[in-house]
Amino acid sequence: MKQMIIHGGKPLKGDVWIGGAKNSTVSLIPAAILSRTPVTLECVPRIADVDNLMDLLHEMDVKCDFKETTLHIDPTAIKMSPLPAGKIKSLRASYYFMGALLGRFGKAVVGFPGGDDIGPRPIDQHIKGFEALGATVKNENDQIVISAPEGGLTGNDIDLAMPSVGATVNIIMASVTAHGQTVIKNAAKEPEIIDLATFLNNMGAVIRGAGTDTIRIDGVEKIASKIPHTIIPDRIEAGTYISLAACIGDGIRIHNIIEEHLDSYLAKVEEMGVVIDADEDSLFVYPAGDLKMVQVKTNPYPGFATDLQQPITPLLLSAKSGEGVIIDNIYPKRVRHIPELQKMGADIKVEDNIILVHPTSELHGARVHADEIRAGASLMIAGLMADGETVIDNADNILRGYDRVEEKLRKLGADVTIQNA
Repeated sequence: MKQMIIHGGKPLKGDVWIGGAKNSTVSLIPAAILSRTPVTLECVPRIADVDNLMDLLHEMDVKCDFKETTLHIDPTAIKMSPLPAGKIKSLRASYYFMGALLGRFGKAVVGFPGGDDIGPRPIDQHIKGFEALGATVKNENDQIVISAPEGGLTGNDIDLAMPSVGATVNIIMASVTAHGQTVIKNAAKEPEIIDLATFLNNMGAVIRGAGTDTIRIDGVEKIASKIPHTIIPDRIEAGTYISLAACIGDGIRIHNIIEEHLDSYLAKVEEMGVVIDADEDSLFVYPAGDLKMVQVKTNPYPGFATDLQQPITPLLLSAKSGEGVIIDNIYPKRVRHIPELQKMGADIKVEDNIILVHPTSELHGARVHADEIRAGASLMIAGLMADGETVIDNADNILRGYDRVEEKLRKLGADVTIQNA
């Protein structure tokens, strides 16, 4: 287990470069096994989830070479192999191997996924999609066993009960090589879905409508990588650094962003009174003045992202008056960072899954625990704001989602160290 040790209260200044999107990367790596030729991914973030996914690829004799920000994946000698529950439980995104293996081999045997504990995240929509394509899905010895019929999967119309990113990704991967056309209705619209579709289309897949609520996939016999794919910038990492810059920054420029991916978040931050100048692919965040409280409600894209409700929380604590409200409509139970912030002196509480935030003039260092990735980000920002020393236990969760975070913070002037507990 890792610890992040922060000596806070120091204004941060300078430039930070955003890495490739975690939520794209964790679907693109499993999708790479659909290719009949080696794959090159560029702008890959240095995060623990990438290492875990590479471990799973090695279980299937898939060769990987990760240097700087470029990941080469060679699936040409891949073998069908049940993926062990122990490694699967280390990250939820491992469930993308269900769709990828089903599309490549017509069968997948995968342990039940793990990852962050942020409330119920059922995979019933994934299973509904696989079954609509003709697959059988069974639970055998705490493993999900998915099998295509003898003639292979067949395209179908699939109407999702909610716009699930995970289900949309898995159905796309399973249907790329299915017979006929698959139509996903009420599909997720996130930029990461578009990134996946672009990656697969460049390998010969036929996917239309990504980024809208109706996606059409015409199955092809096989796909093969021809050109490197550059992963889009991580909008959640960018939003986290925007919050950090407004909380404790003395002028920070954030590079490698796609501004429109952050529209809902930027609108809320600017409503608070944060002043931001936008350039072609960067933002400059000015030191915050008097900020006002706002109400935040998370919703599917293009609404306010659930992954940004925790990173914006320390910024709300910086407001001068009023009461801030955070309602997470995606994961209402995503409130485990609140008691940890209270340890640091935050005037914040939860009532009926609604987070109520009041101005907090001073945070103090404390020993806290990062229960999941974005909770860890919230505590990290609070620790940088606080007087004294903050120790974040289970900082492994921060490393799962934030590219070279210690290096980036130090370049901004932070006194931060990550070490073994």
